[in-house]
Parts: sequence; C-alpha cells; structure tokens
Amino acid sequence: MKSLMSVSRLIGLFGALLTLTSATSAFAQSANYKLDETHTAVIFSISHIKMSYTYGRFNQVSGNLKFDSENVGASVFQFSMDADSVDSNNEKRDEHLKGADFFNVKQFPKIEFSSTSVEKTEDGINVTGNLTMHGETKEIVIPFKILGQGESPFGDYRIGLFTQFTVKRSDFGMSNMLQAIGDDVAISFSFEGVRE
Repeated sequence: MKSLMSVSRLIGLFGALLTLTSATSAFAQSANYKLDETHTAVIFSISHIKMSYTYGRFNQVSGNLKFDSENVGASVFQFSMDADSVDSNNEKRDEHLKGADFFNVKQFPKIEFSSTSVEKTEDGINVTGNLTMHGETKEIVIPFKILGQGESPFGDYRIGLFTQFTVKRSDFGMSNMLQAIGDDVAISFSFEGVRE
C-alpha cells in the first residue's frame, strides 16, 4: 500500500513539474501585444518664453509590439499618433499647433515610430528606431522601463512600459518661434499592451 502511495505521489509531483515547466515556457515565448488605448498616454512639455512649461497630449495613440523577455533583441515596437489629436487644453493654441507653423496636420497627419533594434539594459530596455514627424524621419533611442507583465484582473495577459525622453522639434523641420517656444520637447509615454 505504501509503495502504491509513493508511486501516486511521484506521478503527482511529475505532473506538477510538467505544468510548471509549461507555464514557464509560455511566459518566455515571444508574444504579440496591442496597445490598450484607454490605458495609454503620450504627454509632452515645452518651454514658453523661458518662464514656464506648457503641457499637452495626443489623444489618439495606437500601436503593436512583439516582446520576448528571453530574447529581447527579437522584439519589435510600432507606434502611431494622430497629429490632429494634439490637445494642450486651449482651443486657439491647438489650432495653431495643427497649422503650418508646427505640425501641419493636413500635410502630415501621422506621427510614427518603428523600431530597428532592441537591447536589454540595467533599468529595462533601449528601443532604437525611426521617428517620423512633420515629414522628417530621424533615428532616436527610447529607454523603456518595464513596469509589469502578467495576468490582469480583466482576464487577459498584459505588459506595461514607461519612458521619458527628449527630442528637438527643429530636427523635424519645426523651427518656427524658437525664441519664444523652446526647441527641446520632453515626452512621457506610458502604455499597457494586451497579448493577442
């Protein structure tokens, strides 16, 4: 009887190990994610006459990524924003931002980023890629922190990332009013990706 119980326990332990191994492998595998637009935010700030900072956001942001925690270099990031969705909490200023002096949204309706390489760092990952804005494409590096990854209370699997970085608007052909409005644009970007 004891022998049978021992065999039964061994079988149970073996089954548990198989389940754990399977779950670990599933976690490590590359997965595709789509941005949850209701939990995604792109916020920017820029100097005004060297006396204050004006803040704004883009209300329409979408994107997809492929992420593999075991092989970070194989990851791919793609993001897109509607330039027309710029929102600085002032209608008159927003119309100016959408016009020819700045984003010129009629001619350049999209702001897009596509990664070319991804590497692991001490704090997270560096995503190198091409940012296209106002008809100009420049290579930039975005340093992301991975805030979390796993099953969510909504019954799906998610990953959350956050970054802060700076670009010069003059690099993208937006050099109007540089004396009054700063060249450096500080960007904060946070999002949740839902595994597909």
